[in-house]
Amino acid sequence: MEESVKLRVPPLTGQQENPLALITYLYIGHFLARWGTRMWEFSVGLYMINIWPESLLYAAIYGAAESASIAVFGPVIGRWVDKLSCLKVLQLWLVTQNLSFVIAGASVVTLLIHSSLKFTHFSIFMLLVLLINVCGGIGVLSTLAGTIMIEREWLLVISEGQPPELLTKMNSVTRRIDLCCKLLAPVVIGFIVSFVSLKASAITLALWNTVSVWVEYWLFTSVYHGIPALDQNSNKRIARLLQCDQEMNTLTSEEDSLLPVTGSSSELADRKWNQKISEKISEIPYIAAWRVYLQQEAALPGLALAFLFFTVLSFGTLMTATLEWEGIPAYVIGLGRGISALIGIAATVAYPVLQSRISTIRTGLWSIWSQWTCLLPCIAAIWIQSGFLSSYILMGSVAISRLGLWMFDLSVLQHMQDLVTESDRLIVGGVQNSLQSLMELLVYVMGIIISDPRDFWKLAVISFQAVTLAAFLFCIHAYHVRKHLFHFDRVLWGKFFVRVT
Repeated sequence: MEESVKLRVPPLTGQQENPLALITYLYIGHFLARWGTRMWEFSVGLYMINIWPESLLYAAIYGAAESASIAVFGPVIGRWVDKLSCLKVLQLWLVTQNLSFVIAGASVVTLLIHSSLKFTHFSIFMLLVLLINVCGGIGVLSTLAGTIMIEREWLLVISEGQPPELLTKMNSVTRRIDLCCKLLAPVVIGFIVSFVSLKASAITLALWNTVSVWVEYWLFTSVYHGIPALDQNSNKRIARLLQCDQEMNTLTSEEDSLLPVTGSSSELADRKWNQKISEKISEIPYIAAWRVYLQQEAALPGLALAFLFFTVLSFGTLMTATLEWEGIPAYVIGLGRGISALIGIAATVAYPVLQSRISTIRTGLWSIWSQWTCLLPCIAAIWIQSGFLSSYILMGSVAISRLGLWMFDLSVLQHMQDLVTESDRLIVGGVQNSLQSLMELLVYVMGIIISDPRDFWKLAVISFQAVTLAAFLFCIHAYHVRKHLFHFDRVLWGKFFVRVT
């Protein structure tokens, strides 16, 4: 997808003469990486409900394991990306992600071929299920590392010194690519499952990741070497971290040398020791990352976005497994998810236009409440007796709500990019993804507790309440920044009220 915003002359500092070609390489590499992730994301719900029918338990356990991985290790991943060079992150990200999905796909094929394992060799069955969960967790962690690097650093570095519209456009295009993968990958997998077999889909997934890793690495390294600003920024970031560590060690040594060691100063020494312990605890990567995040002005909108991940209304693992249990064909679920992603793609087209006219925060307000409105039919469908009709209303309502969801996602992303300083970007990105995965984890925990597909409506109601809470949180932030939510005097009845008073 070629960028419509023209780069100024001269182009990015020290880079080659054709930056648009390099940006295209970035988009293609991003597409290949997201395609493999989206194929697995859709397929795993179908695999789990077929491995153990009549229960959402295994699908919920997998989702919980995957979300827990990011919730626990997300902040650490952010700091890890901050400390390594871009090239090293690229290598670890692509190899680990693709290898994990290959192993998970092979394990699924084994379970599907030997479906009697859960009765004849339960220990082997559980070992393979555990392997799928572990590989899935490792895969999403490596994907997170790559996402943080691309979205929180590369796009910002490439857009430096360029028209401000370039960053908005690149954010929209990368999200559009992700949604295109979300649109097409489920459709492809759905048709393979419906007209060939589940085993064929797992084999396809494993083969894709085996081949695509080499192309992805070539594309991303071409971008990295073709835009010297990326390498310069990476070296500057690492040097800054080393300097901070050296200054901290020097300061600690100087404080220790000034500390009296006489018996009369034992109380002072104890206080100093306790202070050092507190400092060491605060320097633990996980705690330090959260401290940086909570100090940000963008923490509240980030929390609002995270609450939108506390949902089963998303064509995710639990909703996919429930629709499969209801008897909806896999290709129909795939098409529904594809239509959902298509509407999301429309959101990435509409967002730059709306944002340029009414600002980032107001775009966020309009989008979050439009999502809330579009999800109302999901709640109404609970009282419909026909399982098929309620399922189709559920899919339609969720699909339409993606317009508001993805516009809100882009609003919060750009708002955080504007507010967070360069030195904190990667750390804040890691914590934000961790917070979102924590919400997903809580959803899967609910799925484990409420594992009967007949009780899916309870999960839907709780999810709708989370969207409501997210909308109110963003309203609080918007009011804090703008001192109002809307222009009261521009509303028709507001004008009448002003005239009367």
